Amino acid sequence: MKKISISILVIILLSFVISIYLYPQMPETMASHWNSRGEVDGYMPRFWGVFLMPIVSFVILLMFLLIPNIDPLKKNIQKFRKYFDWFILLLMIFLFYIHGLSLYWNLGNVFNMTVMILPALGILFYYIGILTENAKQNWFIGIRTPWTLSNKKVWDKTHKIGGKLFKIAGVIALLGLLLPDYSMWLILAPILALVIYVILYSYLEYQKQTKHR
Repeated sequence: MKKISISILVIILLSFVISIYLYPQMPETMASHWNSRGEVDGYMPRFWGVFLMPIVSFVILLMFLLIPNIDPLKKNIQKFRKYFDWFILLLMIFLFYIHGLSLYWNLGNVFNMTVMILPALGILFYYIGILTENAKQNWFIGIRTPWTLSNKKVWDKTHKIGGKLFKIAGVIALLGLLLPDYSMWLILAPILALVIYVILYSYLEYQKQTKHR
């Protein structure tokens, strides 16, 4: 964890340093949101456009560091802590990458933002699948439905299949590189289907488990 923690802090610090350095070069109103076609459809003042992502990254880090200490089932988190720590690092890299793309765009470089985000998003989804497959029962991390939290077997089965589905969603997201006109659908549709499926699966599996008692 120590090496990962240092790496995360370096990423966040670097994000702030780059933001401070580029701040004078940014326009007063910065592009901050892009639609499914990669076109700008939202703006914000320069200060928030430059510093919002580094601040959010730091707050998320504090939250993730707090979770393993306040969860009533923190002993279970320790069983998959290495996967969780790597997820935090990967998420920080993802946010740093998105922030870099935003700054680069606002320096006057036009590109399809959605297409540029796809590879990073696909990798993030895939690793969430790995984390999900290894997550043990807890109150903060994983697929937390009333039924997974009430039954360990339901938790384990739901997370095994949910992890596989997240990996598939990651691969499907990457297909958006070949089909840019449908990239947003290739991101949202699999995730929506995944969420509905695991909720329904956990409920049905819980009913099955309770009938066997």
